[in-house]
Amino acid sequence: MTTLLPCQDIIDSLTTAIVVMDNELRVNILNSAAEVLFGMSQRQASSIPIQALLHGDCELLAGLSRVQKTGQELIEREVKLYLPSKGDIVVDCSIKVVENLDMEQSYILLELAQLDFQQRISRDESLHTQQQVLRGLAHEIKNPLGGLRGAAQLLERQLDSDDLKEYTAIIISEADRLQNLMTRMLGSHHQPEHTSVNIHEILQRVRQLTFAEVDNRLVIKGDYDPSIPELHVDFDQLVQIFLNIVKNAVQALHGAGQIILRTRAVRNISIDQKRYRLGVCIDIEDDGPGIPKDLQESMFFPLVTGRAEGTGLGLYLVQNLIQRNKGMVSCISQPGRTVFSVIFPLEQARG
Repeated sequence: MTTLLPCQDIIDSLTTAIVVMDNELRVNILNSAAEVLFGMSQRQASSIPIQALLHGDCELLAGLSRVQKTGQELIEREVKLYLPSKGDIVVDCSIKVVENLDMEQSYILLELAQLDFQQRISRDESLHTQQQVLRGLAHEIKNPLGGLRGAAQLLERQLDSDDLKEYTAIIISEADRLQNLMTRMLGSHHQPEHTSVNIHEILQRVRQLTFAEVDNRLVIKGDYDPSIPELHVDFDQLVQIFLNIVKNAVQALHGAGQIILRTRAVRNISIDQKRYRLGVCIDIEDDGPGIPKDLQESMFFPLVTGRAEGTGLGLYLVQNLIQRNKGMVSCISQPGRTVFSVIFPLEQARG
Protein backbone atom coordinates (compact mmCIF):
# COMPACT_ATOMS: atom_id res chain seq x y z
CA MET A 1 0.00 0.00 0.00
CA THR A 2 1.35 3.42 -0.97
CA THR A 3 1.89 5.86 1.91
CA LEU A 4 1.22 9.52 1.08
CA LEU A 5 3.45 12.23 2.49
CA PRO A 6 1.76 15.03 4.43
CA CYS A 7 1.22 18.17 2.34
CA GLN A 8 3.46 20.30 4.59
CA ASP A 9 6.36 17.85 4.19
CA ILE A 10 6.01 18.01 0.41
CA ILE A 11 6.03 21.80 0.11
CA ASP A 12 8.85 22.10 2.67
CA SER A 13 11.02 19.95 0.41
CA LEU A 14 10.66 22.44 -2.48
CA THR A 15 13.42 24.96 -3.17
CA THR A 16 10.95 27.53 -4.54
CA ALA A 17 9.14 29.76 -2.03
CA ILE A 18 5.46 28.86 -1.52
CA VAL A 19 2.97 31.19 0.19
CA VAL A 20 -0.64 30.08 0.73
CA MET A 21 -3.17 32.83 1.50
CA ASP A 22 -6.88 33.03 2.20
CA ASN A 23 -9.26 35.09 0.06
CA GLU A 24 -8.38 38.21 2.06
CA LEU A 25 -4.71 37.74 1.15
CA ARG A 26 -3.75 36.83 4.72
CA VAL A 27 -0.90 34.34 5.05
CA ASN A 28 -1.82 30.79 6.04
CA ILE A 29 1.29 28.82 5.13
CA LEU A 30 4.94 29.55 4.34
CA ASN A 31 7.15 26.67 3.28
CA SER A 32 10.78 26.46 4.40
CA ALA A 33 12.11 28.23 1.30
CA ALA A 34 9.64 31.11 1.85
CA GLU A 35 10.72 31.39 5.50
CA VAL A 36 14.32 31.81 4.33
CA LEU A 37 13.36 34.24 1.55
CA PHE A 38 11.32 36.55 3.79
CA GLY A 39 13.36 36.03 6.95
CA MET A 40 10.23 35.11 8.92
CA SER A 41 8.89 31.86 10.35
CA GLN A 42 5.45 30.51 9.50
CA ARG A 43 4.35 31.11 13.07
CA GLN A 44 5.36 34.78 12.85
CA ALA A 45 3.71 35.23 9.44
CA SER A 46 0.44 33.43 10.24
CA SER A 47 -2.64 35.57 9.48
CA ILE A 48 -0.69 38.72 8.59
CA PRO A 49 -1.54 40.49 5.28
CA ILE A 50 0.74 39.59 2.39
CA GLN A 51 1.46 43.32 2.03
CA ALA A 52 3.50 43.07 5.24
CA LEU A 53 5.88 40.62 3.54
CA LEU A 54 6.05 42.37 0.17
CA HIS A 55 6.47 45.86 1.68
CA GLY A 56 4.10 47.58 -0.71
CA ASP A 57 5.46 46.14 -3.95
CA CYS A 58 2.91 47.39 -6.50
CA GLU A 59 3.58 44.98 -9.40
CA LEU A 60 3.19 41.75 -7.44
CA LEU A 61 0.36 43.05 -5.27
CA ALA A 62 -1.52 44.13 -8.40
CA GLY A 63 -1.16 40.59 -9.76
CA LEU A 64 -2.45 39.07 -6.52
CA SER A 65 -5.42 41.42 -6.54
CA ARG A 66 -6.21 40.50 -10.17
CA VAL A 67 -6.15 36.75 -9.43
CA GLN A 68 -8.23 37.35 -6.29
CA LYS A 69 -10.93 39.03 -8.38
CA THR A 70 -10.88 36.91 -11.55
CA GLY A 71 -9.75 33.51 -10.30
CA GLN A 72 -7.51 33.19 -13.38
CA GLU A 73 -3.92 31.95 -13.00
CA LEU A 74 -1.16 34.51 -13.56
CA ILE A 75 2.52 33.95 -14.35
CA GLU A 76 4.96 36.85 -14.23
CA ARG A 77 8.63 36.73 -15.27
CA GLU A 78 11.51 38.72 -13.78
CA VAL A 79 9.53 40.59 -11.15
CA LYS A 80 11.68 42.85 -8.98
CA LEU A 81 11.14 42.70 -5.22
CA TYR A 82 12.74 44.56 -2.35
CA LEU A 83 13.23 42.58 0.85
CA PRO A 84 14.90 44.26 3.86
CA SER A 85 16.96 41.14 4.60
CA LYS A 86 18.22 40.71 1.02
CA GLY A 87 17.83 44.02 -0.80
CA ASP A 88 16.60 43.96 -4.40
CA ILE A 89 15.99 40.49 -5.85
CA VAL A 90 14.44 39.25 -9.11
CA VAL A 91 11.90 36.41 -9.14
CA ASP A 92 9.63 34.51 -11.46
CA CYS A 93 6.20 34.14 -9.85
CA SER A 94 3.06 32.10 -10.33
CA ILE A 95 -0.30 33.00 -8.72
CA LYS A 96 -3.29 30.71 -8.80
CA VAL A 97 -6.49 29.90 -6.94
CA VAL A 98 -6.67 26.47 -5.26
CA GLU A 99 -10.08 25.08 -4.32
CA ASN A 100 -10.61 22.97 -1.20
CA LEU A 101 -13.81 21.09 -2.11
CA ASP A 102 -14.09 19.35 1.27
CA MET A 103 -14.20 22.64 3.15
CA GLU A 104 -15.88 24.60 0.34
CA GLN A 105 -13.10 27.16 0.60
CA SER A 106 -10.53 28.53 -1.80
CA TYR A 107 -6.96 29.68 -1.27
CA ILE A 108 -4.52 31.75 -3.27
CA LEU A 109 -1.14 30.14 -3.87
CA LEU A 110 1.92 32.27 -4.63
CA GLU A 111 5.08 30.59 -5.89
CA LEU A 112 8.34 32.58 -6.10
CA ALA A 113 11.51 31.32 -7.81
CA GLN A 114 14.50 33.55 -7.18
CA LEU A 115 16.63 33.97 -10.32
CA ASP A 116 19.89 34.54 -8.44
CA PHE A 117 20.61 30.79 -8.40
CA GLN A 118 20.70 30.50 -12.20
CA GLN A 119 22.74 33.69 -12.41
CA ARG A 120 25.19 32.24 -9.88
CA ILE A 121 25.55 29.03 -11.93
CA SER A 122 26.33 31.11 -15.02
CA ARG A 123 28.81 33.22 -13.06
CA ASP A 124 30.51 30.16 -11.57
CA GLU A 125 30.85 28.50 -14.99
CA SER A 126 32.45 31.67 -16.37
CA LEU A 127 34.71 31.89 -13.31
CA HIS A 128 35.79 28.25 -13.73
CA THR A 129 36.81 28.94 -17.33
CA GLN A 130 38.81 31.99 -16.27
CA GLN A 131 40.48 30.00 -13.51
CA GLN A 132 41.69 27.37 -15.96
CA VAL A 133 43.05 30.00 -18.38
CA LEU A 134 44.82 31.93 -15.62
CA ARG A 135 46.33 28.84 -14.05
CA GLY A 136 47.81 27.90 -17.41
CA LEU A 137 49.06 31.43 -17.95
CA ALA A 138 50.61 31.59 -14.46
CA HIS A 139 52.49 28.31 -15.07
CA GLU A 140 53.87 29.67 -18.35
CA ILE A 141 55.02 32.92 -16.72
CA LYS A 142 56.66 31.34 -13.65
CA ASN A 143 59.31 29.42 -15.61
CA PRO A 144 60.86 32.39 -17.50
CA LEU A 145 60.65 34.49 -14.33
CA GLY A 146 62.90 32.00 -12.58
CA GLY A 147 65.40 32.20 -15.45
CA LEU A 148 65.26 36.01 -15.39
CA ARG A 149 65.96 36.10 -11.66
CA GLY A 150 68.85 33.63 -11.98
CA ALA A 151 70.43 35.63 -14.81
CA ALA A 152 70.17 38.84 -12.74
CA GLN A 153 71.92 37.13 -9.80
CA LEU A 154 74.76 35.92 -12.03
CA LEU A 155 75.13 39.39 -13.55
CA GLU A 156 75.20 40.96 -10.07
CA ARG A 157 78.20 38.83 -9.10
CA GLN A 158 80.16 40.14 -12.12
CA LEU A 159 79.53 43.81 -11.33
CA ASP A 160 81.88 45.95 -9.26
CA SER A 161 79.77 49.13 -9.30
CA ASP A 162 77.26 49.50 -6.46
CA ASP A 163 75.20 51.79 -8.70
CA LEU A 164 74.82 49.04 -11.31
CA LYS A 165 74.03 46.47 -8.61
CA GLU A 166 71.05 48.60 -7.64
CA TYR A 167 69.54 47.83 -11.05
CA THR A 168 70.07 44.07 -10.71
CA ALA A 169 68.54 44.26 -7.21
CA ILE A 170 65.45 45.89 -8.75
CA ILE A 171 65.23 43.10 -11.35
CA ILE A 172 65.49 40.41 -8.66
CA SER A 173 62.97 42.17 -6.41
CA GLU A 174 60.42 42.59 -9.21
CA ALA A 175 60.91 38.99 -10.35
CA ASP A 176 60.20 37.84 -6.78
CA ARG A 177 57.10 40.02 -6.62
CA LEU A 178 55.76 38.58 -9.87
CA GLN A 179 56.59 35.03 -8.74
CA ASN A 180 54.56 35.63 -5.59
CA LEU A 181 51.67 37.01 -7.65
CA MET A 182 51.74 33.95 -9.95
CA THR A 183 51.79 31.63 -6.91
CA ARG A 184 48.71 33.36 -5.51
CA MET A 185 46.96 33.10 -8.88
CA LEU A 186 47.61 29.37 -8.95
CA GLY A 187 46.10 29.02 -5.50
CA SER A 188 47.07 26.73 -2.70
CA HIS A 189 47.81 23.12 -3.58
CA HIS A 190 47.04 22.20 0.02
CA GLN A 191 43.97 20.00 0.16
CA PRO A 192 41.46 20.90 2.89
CA GLU A 193 41.96 18.98 6.13
CA HIS A 194 38.33 18.59 7.17
CA THR A 195 37.72 18.37 10.90
CA SER A 196 34.74 19.20 13.11
CA VAL A 197 35.00 22.88 14.04
CA ASN A 198 32.81 25.47 15.74
CA ILE A 199 32.07 28.30 13.31
CA HIS A 200 31.87 30.78 16.19
CA GLU A 201 35.38 29.88 17.31
CA ILE A 202 36.57 30.76 13.79
CA LEU A 203 34.70 34.08 13.76
CA GLN A 204 36.03 34.99 17.20
CA ARG A 205 39.56 34.31 15.98
CA VAL A 206 38.92 36.62 13.03
CA ARG A 207 37.60 39.33 15.39
CA GLN A 208 40.74 39.09 17.54
CA LEU A 209 43.06 39.30 14.54
CA THR A 210 41.16 42.29 13.18
CA PHE A 211 41.02 44.14 16.52
CA ALA A 212 44.82 43.96 16.66
CA GLU A 213 45.03 46.19 13.56
CA VAL A 214 42.24 48.76 14.15
CA ASP A 215 41.24 51.32 16.77
CA ASN A 216 38.00 52.08 18.64
CA ARG A 217 36.48 53.87 15.64
CA LEU A 218 35.60 50.42 14.30
CA VAL A 219 32.95 48.27 16.00
CA ILE A 220 32.77 44.53 15.26
CA LYS A 221 29.64 42.85 16.60
CA GLY A 222 28.84 39.15 16.84
CA ASP A 223 25.24 38.02 16.27
CA TYR A 224 25.46 34.25 16.67
CA ASP A 225 22.98 31.39 16.74
CA PRO A 226 24.46 29.15 19.49
CA SER A 227 22.38 26.15 18.36
CA ILE A 228 24.34 25.70 15.11
CA PRO A 229 26.22 22.38 15.18
CA GLU A 230 29.87 21.94 14.23
CA LEU A 231 30.99 22.12 10.60
CA HIS A 232 33.19 19.60 8.82
CA VAL A 233 35.67 22.01 7.20
CA ASP A 234 39.31 23.12 7.21
CA PHE A 235 39.79 25.43 10.22
CA ASP A 236 42.74 27.40 8.83
CA GLN A 237 41.14 27.89 5.43
CA LEU A 238 37.94 29.22 6.99
CA VAL A 239 39.93 31.65 9.14
CA GLN A 240 41.59 32.88 5.93
CA ILE A 241 38.23 33.18 4.14
CA PHE A 242 36.56 35.34 6.78
CA LEU A 243 39.70 37.32 7.57
CA ASN A 244 39.92 38.36 3.89
CA ILE A 245 36.25 39.39 3.78
CA VAL A 246 36.48 41.32 7.06
CA LYS A 247 39.69 43.07 5.96
CA ASN A 248 37.93 44.17 2.77
CA ALA A 249 35.14 45.63 4.93
CA VAL A 250 37.69 47.45 7.13
CA GLN A 251 39.31 48.95 4.03
CA ALA A 252 35.91 50.01 2.65
CA LEU A 253 35.09 51.70 5.98
CA HIS A 254 38.54 53.31 6.21
CA GLY A 255 38.74 51.90 9.72
CA ALA A 256 35.62 53.66 11.03
CA GLY A 257 32.16 52.11 11.13
CA GLN A 258 30.43 48.87 12.07
CA ILE A 259 30.88 45.26 10.97
CA ILE A 260 28.44 42.52 12.03
CA LEU A 261 29.33 38.82 11.99
CA ARG A 262 26.04 36.88 11.90
CA THR A 263 25.27 33.15 11.84
CA ARG A 264 21.93 31.55 11.05
CA ALA A 265 20.72 28.07 10.17
CA VAL A 266 19.19 27.73 6.69
CA ARG A 267 17.10 24.91 5.26
CA ASN A 268 16.66 23.33 1.82
CA ILE A 269 19.71 24.80 0.12
CA SER A 270 21.38 23.98 -3.21
CA ILE A 271 25.17 24.15 -3.58
CA ASP A 272 26.89 23.17 -6.81
CA GLN A 273 23.62 21.59 -7.99
CA LYS A 274 23.46 19.39 -4.87
CA ARG A 275 20.62 19.68 -2.38
CA TYR A 276 21.01 19.80 1.38
CA ARG A 277 18.29 19.84 3.99
CA LEU A 278 20.27 21.97 6.46
CA GLY A 279 23.14 24.45 6.30
CA VAL A 280 24.66 27.45 8.03
CA CYS A 281 24.77 30.97 6.58
CA ILE A 282 27.51 33.30 7.81
CA ASP A 283 26.89 36.96 6.97
CA ILE A 284 29.62 39.61 7.09
CA GLU A 285 27.78 42.93 7.03
CA ASP A 286 29.22 46.45 7.02
CA ASP A 287 27.72 49.93 6.84
CA GLY A 288 30.24 51.28 4.33
CA PRO A 289 29.71 53.04 0.99
CA GLY A 290 28.90 49.83 -0.88
CA ILE A 291 30.43 48.13 -3.91
CA PRO A 292 30.11 49.94 -7.26
CA LYS A 293 27.35 48.45 -9.42
CA ASP A 294 29.73 47.74 -12.29
CA LEU A 295 31.86 45.50 -10.04
CA GLN A 296 29.12 43.54 -8.29
CA GLU A 297 28.72 40.88 -11.00
CA SER A 298 32.45 40.37 -11.56
CA MET A 299 34.07 40.98 -8.15
CA PHE A 300 34.77 37.25 -7.62
CA PHE A 301 36.63 37.03 -10.94
CA PRO A 302 40.45 37.13 -10.83
CA LEU A 303 42.21 40.45 -11.46
CA VAL A 304 39.03 42.48 -10.81
CA THR A 305 39.46 45.17 -8.15
CA GLY A 306 38.04 48.54 -7.19
CA ARG A 307 41.24 49.73 -5.48
CA ALA A 308 44.22 51.19 -7.30
CA GLU A 309 46.62 49.25 -5.05
CA GLY A 310 44.66 45.98 -5.21
CA THR A 311 45.68 42.86 -7.14
CA GLY A 312 42.13 41.60 -7.70
CA LEU A 313 42.96 38.21 -6.19
CA GLY A 314 41.45 38.53 -2.69
CA LEU A 315 37.82 37.58 -3.43
CA TYR A 316 38.89 35.21 -6.18
CA LEU A 317 40.93 33.23 -3.63
CA VAL A 318 38.11 33.51 -1.07
CA GLN A 319 35.68 31.86 -3.48
CA ASN A 320 38.26 29.20 -4.36
CA LEU A 321 38.71 28.26 -0.68
CA ILE A 322 34.94 28.28 -0.07
CA GLN A 323 34.40 25.89 -2.98
CA ARG A 324 37.12 23.59 -1.61
CA ASN A 325 35.08 23.37 1.59
CA LYS A 326 31.85 22.60 -0.32
CA GLY A 327 30.32 26.04 0.26
CA MET A 328 29.15 28.99 -1.79
CA VAL A 329 29.36 32.77 -1.47
CA SER A 330 27.18 35.65 -2.63
CA CYS A 331 26.98 39.36 -1.98
CA ILE A 332 24.36 42.11 -1.94
CA SER A 333 25.48 45.71 -1.72
CA GLN A 334 24.05 49.20 -1.63
CA PRO A 335 25.27 52.41 0.01
CA GLY A 336 25.17 51.91 3.77
CA ARG A 337 24.84 48.10 3.68
CA THR A 338 27.03 45.42 2.14
CA VAL A 339 26.53 41.77 3.08
CA PHE A 340 28.75 38.85 2.07
CA SER A 341 26.89 35.59 2.71
CA VAL A 342 28.81 32.32 2.93
CA ILE A 343 26.82 29.07 3.16
CA PHE A 344 28.15 25.64 4.13
CA PRO A 345 26.12 22.41 4.37
CA LEU A 346 25.62 20.77 7.74
CA GLU A 347 24.89 17.33 6.29
CA GLN A 348 25.56 15.06 3.34
CA ALA A 349 24.06 15.97 -0.04
CA ARG A 350 20.61 14.60 -0.90
CA GLY A 351 19.77 12.90 -4.17
